[in-house]
Amino acid sequence: MSKLSRKNHDDYLFPNYAPLALMPEQAKGARLWDTDQKEYVDFAAGVAVSSLGHCHPELIKVLQEQANKFWHVSNLLTTRPAIELAKQLVEVSFADKVIFSNSGAEANEAALKLARRFAVDHHGADKHEIIAFDNSFHGRTFFTVCVGGQAKYSDGFGPKPQGIKHLPFNDADALAATISEKTCAVILEPIQGEGGVVPATKEFLHKARQLCDEYGALLIFDEIQTGLMRTGNLFCYQGLEVEPDILTLAKGLGGGFPIGAMLARQQVAESFSVGVHGTTFGGNPMACAVASKVIELVNIEEMQQGVKHNSELLKNGLHQLNKEHPFFVEMRGSGLLIGCELSEAFAQRANDVVAAALEQGLLMLVAGPNVARFAPPLVATERDIEEGLYRLGLALSSFEP
Repeated sequence: MSKLSRKNHDDYLFPNYAPLALMPEQAKGARLWDTDQKEYVDFAAGVAVSSLGHCHPELIKVLQEQANKFWHVSNLLTTRPAIELAKQLVEVSFADKVIFSNSGAEANEAALKLARRFAVDHHGADKHEIIAFDNSFHGRTFFTVCVGGQAKYSDGFGPKPQGIKHLPFNDADALAATISEKTCAVILEPIQGEGGVVPATKEFLHKARQLCDEYGALLIFDEIQTGLMRTGNLFCYQGLEVEPDILTLAKGLGGGFPIGAMLARQQVAESFSVGVHGTTFGGNPMACAVASKVIELVNIEEMQQGVKHNSELLKNGLHQLNKEHPFFVEMRGSGLLIGCELSEAFAQRANDVVAAALEQGLLMLVAGPNVARFAPPLVATERDIEEGLYRLGLALSSFEP
C-alpha cells in the first residue's frame, strides 16, 4: 500500500470536513503520536467518545474474543452480547427497554420516531409537535438536524419536516407558553455540547418534566455526549433529580467502537412493535461486547471519584491559566466536559486557539466559534491533565501582544 499523508485527504474524500493538520499513527491512554512521532496530549477524546482512552487493554481483549466468534448476524437473530448490554443498561437506569443503533444521530432519530408513534397510538395523529431548543444539536440525519436548533446545519436541503418548534434554552416561561395538547415530545440535552457547553438548570428541567406530565408529552434526554460518567454520574440526569421517558446514548458508550442506544420506559417502548423500526447493524455483537465492558469499567466508585478529581484539577488549572492569559470570561460544564467562553481578546477565535494548542502538542475542541471545549478521556492521569494545561499555556502565550 502506498504511503498516504494528511495532504491526500482532499484527493479522495468529500470536502465536508476540514481536518486538523495532525494525522495520528498511534495512540495510548490520553496520548497520541502522529506520523512524525510527535506526541500530543488528548483533551478531545474523539469528541468525548474515547472514554477509556486509546487502546484500553480490556476493550481490545473483549473485541478480539468476540471477533473470533462471529462479527455480524443482523437482527434476524438475537445475540448474547446484545441481551447482556441491554440488561446492563436497564439495571443502571430508569428504563425498561433498549434498542441499539450505530450512532447518536440514529438513536435520536429513533427517539423522535418513537415519540410520534406513541402519540399516534395513544392520542391520535394530531399530537405530533416536537419542542426543541435554540443551539441544540441532535445529529446529522435530516430529521435530527432540523430538530437541532442550529439552522446552519439544516438550511439548504429543501423543505424541512414540519411540526418542530424551537425555544430559548433554559426558558421555562417560554416552554410553558408553547407546550400544548399537540405536543408529543420535548427533547433537550442536559448540557448543550455543540451549542457552547451550556448546562440546563435544575429548575428548567423540573418544569419541563412537570409540563410534559401535564400535557401527556414525552420528555427525551439526549445524553449522547453527557452519558457514561462524562459529567461525574453514569448518566447526567442522575445528578439532576429528573428522569426522562426516553434517553439516547452513543459516543462514550462504545469507548471508540461505533454504537448508539435508545432507552425507554415499558409503555413507551411498546409502540415500536414488530416492523415499525429497525436497523441492519444496530446491536452488532462486537460493538455490544465492547460497550458491556465499557459500562463495567466506568460504573464504579473509583471511576466516579477519579472524574471528579480530574475535573477539579482541570478547572483549577484553567482558572490559573486565565490569570496569566485572560482568555475566557466564563467556564461551564460538569465533570470532564468543560467549556470556556472566550474573552474579548480571543472573541470568535476558538479555532485559532485549537490550532495554536495543536502546535504545542495538545488536541482540544471547540463548541462554536467562541467556546473552547475540553473533554479528555475519563482515565486521563494527573500528569496528563497537568501536561495538557502546560501546553495550553504555551499556546495562549502565542496570542500575547
